[in-house]
Amino acid sequence: MASDWMQEGKCKDLPPALFFPSDGVGVDVARKICAECPVKLECLEYALYHRIDHGVWGGASERERRRILRRRRIAAESSLLD
Repeated sequence: MASDWMQEGKCKDLPPALFFPSDGVGVDVARKICAECPVKLECLEYALYHRIDHGVWGGASERERRRILRRRRIAAESSLLD
């Protein structure tokens, strides 16, 4: 299954609320958990692919994921012009 990686995440036995913080301190707590996660990249790519708007995924906040998507879109558009 495509989401089998989820069973390897450091977050799997933690309360989901930790990854849906309402402030910057909560984002930092979630990032620290994600920092050592063996499936951090898979998690981030999952959130990017599914355009998940809320929470910390793969160590990235909502704002950071929007920036990543914007950079990827710009890179793809510029490669079409080459």
